[in-house]
Amino acid sequence: MVEGATAPHSYQGKNIMRNRLAGLIAFAAIAFTGVFAMAEDADPYIWLEDIHGAKPLAWVAEQNARTRSVLQADPRYQPAHDAILKVLDATDRIPYGTVNHGQVFNFWQDAANPKGIWRTTTAADYATPDPHWQTILDVDKLAKDEKENWIWKGASCTPDLKRCLLFLSRDGGDAHVIREFDMATKSFVKDGFELPHAKSDANYLDDDTIAFDTDFGPGTLTKSSYPRIVKLWHRGEKIADAKTLLEGTVDDISVQTQVAQDGDTTYGFLLRGVNFFESEYYSVDPSGETHKLPLPLGVTLQGVHAGRLLFTLRKDWTVGAKTFAKGSLVAVTATSLATPDKLDVVALYTPDARSSIDGVATARDAVYASVYENVTGRILAFHFKDGAWTSTKLDLPANGSTAIVGADDCGPDAFVTYESYLQPPTLYRVAGDAAPAAIKSLPARFDASGLVTEQFEAKSADGTMIPYFVTRPKVLNGPAPTVLYGYGGFEISLTPGYSANFGKLWLTQGGIYVVANIRGGGEFGPAWHEAALFANRIKAYDDFAAVAQDLVKRGLTTTKQLGIVGGSNGGLLVSASMVLHPDLFGAVVCQVPLIDMIRYTQIGAGQSWADEYGDPKDPKARAWILKYSPYQNVKKGVKYPPILFTTATSDDRVTPVHARKMAARMESFGDDVLFFENTDGGHSAGANHAQAAEMWALTFTYLAQRLGLK
Repeated sequence: MVEGATAPHSYQGKNIMRNRLAGLIAFAAIAFTGVFAMAEDADPYIWLEDIHGAKPLAWVAEQNARTRSVLQADPRYQPAHDAILKVLDATDRIPYGTVNHGQVFNFWQDAANPKGIWRTTTAADYATPDPHWQTILDVDKLAKDEKENWIWKGASCTPDLKRCLLFLSRDGGDAHVIREFDMATKSFVKDGFELPHAKSDANYLDDDTIAFDTDFGPGTLTKSSYPRIVKLWHRGEKIADAKTLLEGTVDDISVQTQVAQDGDTTYGFLLRGVNFFESEYYSVDPSGETHKLPLPLGVTLQGVHAGRLLFTLRKDWTVGAKTFAKGSLVAVTATSLATPDKLDVVALYTPDARSSIDGVATARDAVYASVYENVTGRILAFHFKDGAWTSTKLDLPANGSTAIVGADDCGPDAFVTYESYLQPPTLYRVAGDAAPAAIKSLPARFDASGLVTEQFEAKSADGTMIPYFVTRPKVLNGPAPTVLYGYGGFEISLTPGYSANFGKLWLTQGGIYVVANIRGGGEFGPAWHEAALFANRIKAYDDFAAVAQDLVKRGLTTTKQLGIVGGSNGGLLVSASMVLHPDLFGAVVCQVPLIDMIRYTQIGAGQSWADEYGDPKDPKARAWILKYSPYQNVKKGVKYPPILFTTATSDDRVTPVHARKMAARMESFGDDVLFFENTDGGHSAGANHAQAAEMWALTFTYLAQRLGLK
């Protein structure tokens, strides 16, 4: 299923199924007198906002050529590139997939299939060492036959799997076409459901009915660039005759459709995103009958099981005499929604201050929740029997990350994983009440015998203790080149993850890799996220600062050997850190970033994130944003650490505008700047393995150069 509004995240350290991606001293000690608040009409680099204009693209080509000449000439570049590409194309990777009706579906890319193949096998066969895959769609062949640069974006199928809606992008951005595909004939359905290239969303309510949203023309999008109208489309009728089901306002974030299976029963839902974190929910059936559900705005539907709707809560919810704490997983009896004063709500799991729910999935026989305590995971299985819920903890390794890969609403199977910074992922099959059985493991990509992972805490400016993970050589001969990674936004957690790239190209070469679990993320649930919203954004940067300062204090690294890396919201984190604390870092890698926070709501999907940062049109919000916005605070005459920007022309979410303008501005000041903009790939900045290998090889070569890795 394709999401209608997406967080601007793109981050390293998460495993493949996570489709659904700072400074060193207290900010309070800094007095920003005479900050350059740039008027929009005085911005000398606003011309770079013409994303596909000839002049900006010529500038991009010039920058790319210079960056390639500097980094690809380094003797470390080509071995790094080849090592990354070898790992990405390796045929012994775990083929993660979704499971439905006993079938596992996987999208696979390798050297022979750079654009990828969509394929399937049975759940039983998938559990064998060498599954017998059946190709459904060869995207490389389709692109060649149709002379289109098709990039796979996902699929949504009928309840019986006879047909699917395929999502195909022309450049890897969020916009895509939707085309109906017949699974038996492996061909597109003539006169089937089809939508043009746009930020659309669609789901089947039955075999012959879809609920969909798209760009219907002028006035039909929100200010955030997403559709605001959902319609019902029956097979055989003209799209112009599709019935309107729900219409949001231009100030909403988006409208979306969602379906959930509970055995053979299909539940259809419409969501009106009133802001990025809150939605109204409506039920909908194939006849087009809709009902607004009596739910608070701050709930997120996770699935349906045994006639119960499963929700996670972003805020406390009081139902009668009971209050369910934010962060909880609750079950609501579907039939009770018809009588709001008699809602039947039960809490399945309530986290404490240092725990959170990271993922939920429903299978026919159980509900699974990936739960984190002090940023390490476990998985709980909840069973509903004889009118009551029970829970058990799955027998998985400790002190790492757990994730739910997929669960079959129409069958007994669920697939879960475990991994850590030093242990490659292992995939487990869980069937009904059976114990998890390891069925696939990723071979080690680097020698971890000489490495160790430790968890520390740093005290932030306001006294809050911030956890962070350090992975390093067991034996250190003094301070070492160190990469500090962070995100800190949108309730997204950074949990322990196995990275072949960092392991092979950094850790085993004597470097240190650090991940900071700063506020703004979801490591400790909604409260951890809310602590860094709006005027409190600076707390996330204080946290990042505290971790960096603690690393130096412990003697693990020095400021000249300390590099910081972040993407998207993490790109804002590292660029703000650089501007606020220019003397405290040796290098910066800023990936697909937000940077111009005074204009961000006017760029790409930026308006949708006003509930995270605040809207700069509001004078109060503008005042606190101006305290950290990198583009407005970077100054001539200040010695900043060297910085590499990476982005993509096709990123229609954050867009390359932020990185372009910041690079040009810093370059005009004489700062040490490199810039690289890929063409395809959207917000991931790489549409295939070759593009990803180039981007990451440039990054590792840059970090090695600037931080002194031998």
